[in-house]
Formats: sequence, C-alpha cells, structure tokens
Amino acid sequence: MAQAITIINGPNLNLLGTREPEIYGTTTLADIEAMCVARAKTHGLSAQCFQSNDEGELVNLIQQARESAAGVIINAGAYSHTSVAILDALQSVAAPIMEVHLSNIFAREEFRHHSYVSGVAAGVICGLGAQGYEMAIDALATRLNSL
Repeated sequence: MAQAITIINGPNLNLLGTREPEIYGTTTLADIEAMCVARAKTHGLSAQCFQSNDEGELVNLIQQARESAAGVIINAGAYSHTSVAILDALQSVAAPIMEVHLSNIFAREEFRHHSYVSGVAAGVICGLGAQGYEMAIDALATRLNSL
C-alpha cells in the first residue's frame, strides 16, 4: 500500500475559482485536489485532501494526520497568520510538513507576512498558484525517499 500524505486546506479555499480570481486564479479547489492526487500517484504516494473553514476542525484534521500520514501539506489560509492552535497541533506532527500559499504573502498586506505555520514547516511555497501544491508534493516525496 502506498504511503499516504494529507493535504489540508483552510478557510475560504472552498471558494477558489470564484473568490478574487485576480489574486487566487480561476483553478477550483476540486481541480487542485485532483491534481494533487495525480501528482502524489506519480511518486507512489496516495493523497487525502481535506478543507474546512473551522479552526477547530483543522486542528482535528492535523491531529488525525499525526497518526496516519507520512507527510502533511497545509494551506491554512488566513489562519496561517493568526492561529496558535494550528501551530500547536502541527508541532505534534512528527512527519514532514510543507506549507503552501497560492498568493505571494510577502507582496500583500503586512499582517500576512508572518505565518505561524512556517516555523514548523520543512518548506514554504508561496506565490506560484496551484503549481505550488505540485511542488510541495515533489519536495515531500523527495524528503520521504531520503528518510
């Protein structure tokens, strides 16, 4: 059985494709999830994708990943900049974590320049749109193969 990775998306990412396309593009979350499943398969991995607008649910998903995932990719959305609870949950994950942001958070409002997630992530990819997820899967696969 293939090693499983968990891909977690936070608030408002369910609106991708229609929400601020000039910032986030027109690719939907369903498109990104299908792309991630296909990319993971090329590395002999399986991918489970989740999205929630609820901070507590995201913490629950991270805790579940702690028990079952070989690696985690997370786009915590706005919670990246505000949630110590998500940071605490991620700190309990022994598997490698990759952080993804569709937009370049450093070219946006100053409050977006800090991410609590970045402090526990093995890598951070931002500003490359949906392609950032594929890059995160590639990096995670490389890391998992070197363990």
